[in-house]
Amino acid sequence: MSSIKVRLPLLAIFVIGVVGVGFAIGLTIRPGAWYESLEKPFFTPPNWVFGPVWTVVYVLIAIAGWRVALSEGFSSSAFRLWGLQMVLNWVWTPIFFGAHFISLGLLTILSLSAVAMFFMAKARDGWAFWCFAPYIVWLCYASALNAAILALN
Repeated sequence: MSSIKVRLPLLAIFVIGVVGVGFAIGLTIRPGAWYESLEKPFFTPPNWVFGPVWTVVYVLIAIAGWRVALSEGFSSSAFRLWGLQMVLNWVWTPIFFGAHFISLGLLTILSLSAVAMFFMAKARDGWAFWCFAPYIVWLCYASALNAAILALN
């Protein structure tokens, strides 16, 4: 899988897929009045921050998945961890914002954080590792935000 004819189209598929699914979820499940009515901690960012941050993070996640797919294969344990963390990532929004399950949202994002860290430990590709570093920082922040919202409500 090393030819440029395979690598670049595969990268495009990863980026369009990851960003596209994240964008679709964000468009269909909006925070709305329920979220606005919640007590939030002092470190809650303005709503406009989430779109740009998640876009950058999703591009980095896509690059990491692409790199691992190329270097270790789709059946590798690192790629399976990448896939699992994507599923957990994508279900958090419907759980938290759609179903309003703050506690299950916290459990989901903590599980997601653990799987993402396992991915970092398992991935042999340095680029994949470093693409996940900002994601881990963001997940830690988002987990703290979710936990604080749970505690306040």
